[in-house]
Amino acid sequence: MRGRRGDRMTINIQEHMAINVCPGPIRPIRQISDYFPRRGPGPEGGGGGFGEAPAHLGPLALAPPAALLGATTPEDGAEVDSYDSDDTTSLGTLEFDLLYDQASCTLHCSILRAKGLKPMDFNGLADPYVKLHLLPGACKANKLKTKTQRNTLNPVWNEDLTYSGITDADITHKVLRISVCDEDKLSHNEFIGEIRVPLRRLKPSQKKHFNICLERQVPLASPSSMSVALRGISCYLKELEQVEQGPGLLEERGRILLSLSYSSRRRGLLVGIVRCAHLAAMDVNGYSDPYVKTYLRPDVDKKSKHKTCVKKKTLNPEFNEEFFYEMELSTLASKTLEVTVWDYDIGKSNDFIGGVALGPGARREARKHWSDCLQQPDAALERWHTLTSQLPPAAGALPSA
Repeated sequence: MRGRRGDRMTINIQEHMAINVCPGPIRPIRQISDYFPRRGPGPEGGGGGFGEAPAHLGPLALAPPAALLGATTPEDGAEVDSYDSDDTTSLGTLEFDLLYDQASCTLHCSILRAKGLKPMDFNGLADPYVKLHLLPGACKANKLKTKTQRNTLNPVWNEDLTYSGITDADITHKVLRISVCDEDKLSHNEFIGEIRVPLRRLKPSQKKHFNICLERQVPLASPSSMSVALRGISCYLKELEQVEQGPGLLEERGRILLSLSYSSRRRGLLVGIVRCAHLAAMDVNGYSDPYVKTYLRPDVDKKSKHKTCVKKKTLNPEFNEEFFYEMELSTLASKTLEVTVWDYDIGKSNDFIGGVALGPGARREARKHWSDCLQQPDAALERWHTLTSQLPPAAGALPSA
């Protein structure tokens, strides 16, 4: 039926579903079963095989369903999914060496090369670099980074990154996280993959070679950009990490190398501030202007304060300064040495970076260093200590029995 020009013709849903949209006369759409071979009736299945296809169907109707969809058959032995879904092989491999030097308390990380990295840019390439963190307590203070290699999926770095102040206690419970990222100057850098190596796998003074596939463990976003549900998960994971670390551990802000020696001739304690390593950055330029202050608590007369000079724009300052406290050995046994590191600022208050307390009320290595100094007069004992975000509450107090 033909309508006048301008009239709107209506077609019900039944007619619409039965219309073939191809140009030409209106024809009903064939049944879906017409496109697949089927067995004929009878116990033998229509003569012991698949029935013949209708004569009006093309050659595609004779092909199996998998060929119609362009899929591979199971005999090929390959995954049907795209490379994005195969996280264990598509991200690439990273080759590196690790060496723990027990004598110098250093961890040497040689980042050699990567192969077959996942393309991250529109040109099918990437601008990869490598970041290192020590877990638990990952922060900017213990982050090391390689240079960026441009437009490659097989970068070669051959760079040596070194952590200073690594003790045997760190080797037993720390984990080295090695992350490969893609640098993007126009937006945020993108995460490619990472590897986590427990340091307990290393033996002192023995270089260990690794060639491992990257894994996809994307860090959670910042709380401001997360939904309520993800923010709750982030808080839960942070609390879980704190429980795993233990209730007595605080946020790490770097390391400091101290020298203690009680002089029998001068009758006093000689404190040496040697150097700091991997300090937390407090300024907007990514550095700090650190200096060190020391107190001998309790300090009734408030005369025990000593301060080093300020080192400009560095996170690994070397001081090599010594302070002397005149005091009998018996009196020194009840004292606590408080060492704090600060960031110097002009025109405003200085920022606290971190501190450590050595004395009878200290913990672990700090307490052992103090007791060894009192038990070995005239011996200069140099040891690394971890700077935390606040002084332990037991500083200046004797341990409870």
